[in-house]
Amino acid sequence: MNQSALIRPDWTPATIVLMVLGFVVFWPLGLAMLAYIIFGERLRDFKRDANARADGFFAGFRRSSRRYGTPFSATGNVAFDDWRVAELDRIEEQRRKLDEMREEFDSYMRELRRAKDQEEFDRFMRERGNHRGADGPISTI
Repeated sequence: MNQSALIRPDWTPATIVLMVLGFVVFWPLGLAMLAYIIFGERLRDFKRDANARADGFFAGFRRSSRRYGTPFSATGNVAFDDWRVAELDRIEEQRRKLDEMREEFDSYMRELRRAKDQEEFDRFMRERGNHRGADGPISTI
């Protein structure tokens, strides 16, 4: 990021003056400037994440519209239209297989994490039991 900019999301004299003036003129402006100073660095990441989510959301609509309607208008060439439909069906089948494989891998990773957590917990309990055994029983008063 360009650190020589006069107004950047940081505590610079210019941003502090703008924040104070914003509070004097109209308090929501000062509050907006304060938010920019504090959270300005995260705005770029937020924008990228929001755009990616929106793209994914609308891509779902595009995929579903292909399933229920004609994906493209007919070109007039029957052979080409038949080939295109066959290719789109083949690609959709590959996409379905990839989604299934991804789901299987995610399930495998969840099980692997669960097994690792269980092993760490069992080791903790063994060490805890060994530690208490060395000190003797815990008495409650």
